[in-house]
Amino acid sequence: FDELCFEFGLELDEITSEKDIISKEKGEEKAKGASDVVLYKIDVPANRYDLLCLEGLVRGLQVFKERINLPRYEKIIPAEGEGQRLIITEQTAQIRPHAVAAVLRNITFTKDRYDSFIDLQEKLHQNICRKRALVAIGTHDLDTITGPFTYTAKAPSEIKFKPLNQSQEYTASQIMDLYRTDSHLRHYLHLIENKPRYPVIYDSNGLVLSMPPIINGDHTKITLNTRNVFIECTGTDITKAKIVLDIIVTMFSEYCENETPSSLAKLLTRMCLKSHVTGNGNHLEVEIPPTRADIIHACDIVEDAAIAYGYNNIQMVIPKTYTIANQLPLNKLAELLRLDLAAAGFTEALTFALCSQEDIADKLRMDISATNAVRIANPKTAEFQVARTTLLPGLLKTIAANRKMPLPLKLFEISDIVVKDPNTGTAFFPGRCAEVFAKGQSIGKLGVVHPDVITKFELTMPCSVLEINIEPFV
Repeated sequence: FDELCFEFGLELDEITSEKDIISKEKGEEKAKGASDVVLYKIDVPANRYDLLCLEGLVRGLQVFKERINLPRYEKIIPAEGEGQRLIITEQTAQIRPHAVAAVLRNITFTKDRYDSFIDLQEKLHQNICRKRALVAIGTHDLDTITGPFTYTAKAPSEIKFKPLNQSQEYTASQIMDLYRTDSHLRHYLHLIENKPRYPVIYDSNGLVLSMPPIINGDHTKITLNTRNVFIECTGTDITKAKIVLDIIVTMFSEYCENETPSSLAKLLTRMCLKSHVTGNGNHLEVEIPPTRADIIHACDIVEDAAIAYGYNNIQMVIPKTYTIANQLPLNKLAELLRLDLAAAGFTEALTFALCSQEDIADKLRMDISATNAVRIANPKTAEFQVARTTLLPGLLKTIAANRKMPLPLKLFEISDIVVKDPNTGTAFFPGRCAEVFAKGQSIGKLGVVHPDVITKFELTMPCSVLEINIEPFV
């Protein structure tokens, strides 16, 4: 490896470990418990910014040894409506006038990748960025913010947000005081502290992303679960800002997933759906084997692609369209009635919406033609011939099936019925029934069930019924 580095124009300075370093500096006693993981210290030329992280160094050496092809980087135009904009206002002209931005989409972080991502930013800050004087880098979880973004400058008293890893909000002036004793950030305060306005980046909702070149906001911090990274580079040198942005994007683009037609074809082939790219490269031809009789629509193919990709790997995002969910008024009323009826001692029944013709006609002392019921064209059983026109048969059959239960039985049901004509007859005992009116319209009936009806449902005790339509109350 030493020879390889030399051939490539690098110098392997030292092979050591954290334990050896501490032992040399502080003694063996202090080094107890330190890591024995081997560390390679490599001197990299100051102008090779692409070798400042493990990803770039490994890629460069592999290309040099002709083990992999030279990577070709392409800017991917996002789908319509998903593109982002960074708007630069004129207020920044006298402080840090330049800003560039990019997005790494569908990236997968591990602990090592995350550490390398943060470490590269710090190396760039100390190198080409000249300790943030020329360029400052900000990286944010894109799924926690909403574009377009605005880079502007405001008076310190007008800027207020919760800085990275802090528990409360501070004004910009308070932030400067907070970090005046910080061993790391205090070295950058002089870059803006004497300016009348401080640079700041907002999202479309007024949420602060960062106050460059000092600190990012805590709300947008990157985690191992971050899937889309918004990168902004602000500074006084536009050329170096572009270089820094390119380095970060290219070094970590290898961890971004690009759902190309060829990769989709591989996923489908894993699901026993032989696939290959056709035409201009944007279409797939999928061969459905005789074993996959379940594939009857394009959506079935998409489902298999999602399974092969892994549901847990699909990014969770906030819907682009914001809606406020609410109960349908009819359902809300039905739920309130259910609670009140249950509180009054009634037991809820849930019966079939289909029944026999006999249930809604003969047993209720009505002719089937008078019910105007909706009939099933090809009923499978005699019990499911028509859609119920009333809830009464279902409740009476429920009582009949529970005749051994102690009396009184108090049941209720709130469900749909199907009628072609609201003018239906009664099943009630003459002189002991009434029509229920509300707001000037008939909404139902109540009364004592006719003895013939009770007998046909194999009951022996008298029954009283209230059946109303609750839709007029909505």
